[in-house]
Amino acid sequence: MNREAKSKRKKAPLEGIKVLDLSTQYMGPNVTRALAAFGAEVIRLESIHQHELTRVSAPYKDNVVGVNRSFVFAASNTGKYGISLNLKHPHSAEVVRRLIIWADIVVENFVPGSAKKYGLDYEQLRELKTDIIVLSLSAQGATGPYSRHPGYGFNLLALCGFSHFTGWPDREASVPVGAYTDFLCPWFAIAAILSALDYRLRTGKGQHIDVSQLEISPHFLIPAILDYTANGRVQTRCGNRSSSASPHGAFRCRGDDRWCVIAVFSDEEWETFCRVIGSPEWTKDRKFNTLGGRKDNEDELDKLVEAWTVLSTPEEVMTRMQKSGVASGVVQTIKDVVNDPQLKHRERFQILEHPELGAHICENLAFRLSKCEVEWKRPAPCLGEHNEFVYTKLLGMSEEEFVELLNDGVFE
Repeated sequence: MNREAKSKRKKAPLEGIKVLDLSTQYMGPNVTRALAAFGAEVIRLESIHQHELTRVSAPYKDNVVGVNRSFVFAASNTGKYGISLNLKHPHSAEVVRRLIIWADIVVENFVPGSAKKYGLDYEQLRELKTDIIVLSLSAQGATGPYSRHPGYGFNLLALCGFSHFTGWPDREASVPVGAYTDFLCPWFAIAAILSALDYRLRTGKGQHIDVSQLEISPHFLIPAILDYTANGRVQTRCGNRSSSASPHGAFRCRGDDRWCVIAVFSDEEWETFCRVIGSPEWTKDRKFNTLGGRKDNEDELDKLVEAWTVLSTPEEVMTRMQKSGVASGVVQTIKDVVNDPQLKHRERFQILEHPELGAHICENLAFRLSKCEVEWKRPAPCLGEHNEFVYTKLLGMSEEEFVELLNDGVFE
């Protein structure tokens, strides 16, 4: 890069910030992935004996199982250095000490209280570096009667109340696909980290950030919580329907398993909807004139709407509705999402080259900053891929010490 190009390069907002990532699963790795996207230098610490659990989560490249072949791990660990270190080895303590002194931020999601046995709880780390920022992520927080209950996003979905809302009123409770709360909580944790960095900049002091998935996730159920506290009403499963709209749902369209969502809230929107579908005779029935009437006759209405949508592709239905101002959207498959023209224009997906995965899609962050750019400097690391570089170049170990510790099994 020449001098002129360097001078024009947009400086990443977190350039110079150093992060030690001790976390596992989705929530912690997605926090540090976002920090890496905006310039932070992130070291991902694992062990051959206890690697990140998503390394053995399908899907795998060519359906071949391997610790470096999981697309799940790759999705949450883009842009990081990867090192291995056996925390149970007696000689690992000094290596950990150097890593802590190097870092500005440490991210961990041990079961509360467990970090202490590795010398990694906040009080122990603060003795090594007084301005360290420690982010602790857990299911239910670091204190309280249930703080030590282990859990995953799937369990938290039920505990936070989501499962009570998911599904049909005449069927059993179900859960959304995946560890939903693990993808809600990182953005709150990132905001907390940025606040802590600002505080440290002004005061020179670090702090401990205690994040609870159980406390964050009900934020997305606030209307139902308010309904209960104000009216004593416990909302439950309602399928695709809404108390404030009708028709409101996913309607079958032409093609194999093809659907389009339509939502009509006001009587004015209803009149527009009727014009779009050609104002068939049934739309003139007085029982459909008001929202209350449409709700009272919703089963019949949904069948009549679907009798129209099934004649067209979902794209055709969506286009007609949207052109007239009625909310509508194709129920896209994953193939549709990857090839969505709007997402392509926004460069939502980027191709990275990985030693074992080969060329694969990397998801960019869903927001832009006008004064800087997201730059993925590297794909997700293979297990222990950057050991020599991190230990000798970033931590300053001599080649002799590195080889000695390597032969002793410290880096397993």
